Amino acid sequence: MSTVEDRLAGLGLVLPPVVPPVAAYVPAVRTGRHVYTSGQVPLVDGALRYAGKVGAEVTPEQAYESARVCALNALAAVKSVAGDLDRVARVVKVLGFVASAPGFTGQPQVVNGASELLGEVFGDAGVHARSAVGVAVLPLDAPVEVEIQVELAGD
Repeated sequence: MSTVEDRLAGLGLVLPPVVPPVAAYVPAVRTGRHVYTSGQVPLVDGALRYAGKVGAEVTPEQAYESARVCALNALAAVKSVAGDLDRVARVVKVLGFVASAPGFTGQPQVVNGASELLGEVFGDAGVHARSAVGVAVLPLDAPVEVEIQVELAGD
């Protein structure tokens, strides 16, 4: 087990299997020293724990938890092409989408679920640029979708 996976275990988390694509894409692509993940929704064992719009069917706290699951799924996708999460030198960017009820403006706090998990796991190397965007609806009626970009240590 890697040091990163040890840190995850210390947080009570286990890296899940890579979530299979639900359409025509791959979970992650490596180009040079960078890995780009596809958007990850908060699937656990093939199912969403929460569905709907944040601020209506889903509370901000449930959405924050969902963003953490998305980040964990993104890390599994990174590992699938990098081979080992200990190769991650830096989390470069996080892009979070929040299915938002009209009037809901707490997208940054929801996406903090992903950002804070990455910080807990990678420390200073987990500090990243980020966008948090409110949208009308997401695939499978997910409340949150997160994609990440990471830089790997030199080959």
